[in-house]
Amino acid sequence: MKIQWYPGHMTKAKRAMSDAIKLVDIIIEMTDARAPEATRNPEIMELGSNKSRIIILNKADLSDESANNRWASHYKEQGYECMFMDSRKKNGVNALIKAIENVSKEKRERDAKRGIKNRPVRAMVAGIPNVGKSTLINSVSGRAMAKTGNKPGVTKGNQWIKLKGQVELLDTPGILWPKFEDETVGEMIAFIGSINDMIIDIRELGLELIKWFIKNRPEILTERFEMQDGDDENAVLIKIANLRGCTKKGNELDYDKAAGIFVNEFRSGKLGRITLQMP
Repeated sequence: MKIQWYPGHMTKAKRAMSDAIKLVDIIIEMTDARAPEATRNPEIMELGSNKSRIIILNKADLSDESANNRWASHYKEQGYECMFMDSRKKNGVNALIKAIENVSKEKRERDAKRGIKNRPVRAMVAGIPNVGKSTLINSVSGRAMAKTGNKPGVTKGNQWIKLKGQVELLDTPGILWPKFEDETVGEMIAFIGSINDMIIDIRELGLELIKWFIKNRPEILTERFEMQDGDDENAVLIKIANLRGCTKKGNELDYDKAAGIFVNEFRSGKLGRITLQMP
C-alpha cells in the first residue's frame, strides 16, 4: 500500500519551525508508542540535531508494555531522555517537568555563571500529526491553551505556552516529510490515524492491517473474529462484516464499513495493547 500525504501547509509549518528552533533550548519530540521510530519525522530530527532532546512515547496505554520497556532501553542507549505518557491523563505531567529540569540543568548553570537569573527554559513540542502534542500542552498547563482534535491537522500555527517553574513551551503543527522511503512507515502512520483518512482507501487500509495481525498477532483475530488456519485477509474481512452486521442495500456485505470498524477498534485499543514496531 503506497501512501503519501504532504499538504501545502506543512511546507509553511516547517519553515516556521526552522525559524523558531533557534529560540528554544530543548526539543520535546512526541511520537506514538505503538510505532515509535515510524512516527519520528527525520526532518525534525535533523532540524534539532544540536539541541537537547526529550523523546515522549505517547499513547503508551495503547502499546504493549514489554515493547515499551524495550523502546525505553533503546532510546536511553542512544543518550536520549525518554518517557512514556498518555497525554489525555495527567499522570505524566510531573515526570515531564522533571525531565525538562534534568535536561536544562547545564543551561541553568551556565546562565548562573554569566549572572543571568530567571531566564525561562524554552522547549519546542514537535512531531507528526495526531500524536497528542496539543493535548499534552493542555495537560501540562492545566487549561485549554491549545486546540485539540482526534484527527491530524488541528494545530495550524506556532503557539507559546507559559508554564510554572520558568518553562515556556512552543506548540507546533504536526508535520510529515515529503516522501516515505519505506512503504511500511507510511502504512504504520496511517494505521494509527496520523494520515488524513479522507485520502485513504479504507478497505485497502483495513486489509493491510489485517495482514499485519495475521502475521504478528493471529490469536487476536482467532479470538475476536473467529479466524481459522488458512484464512487470508479477505476471509477475515468477510467474517468481520458478518459478525459486525455490516450490510448495505440488498443485504450485501459492506466491506468498507467492516474495514473501518476494524481500523477504529485497533486505534481505540479495543483489540488490546498493540505495538506495530520493535527496536
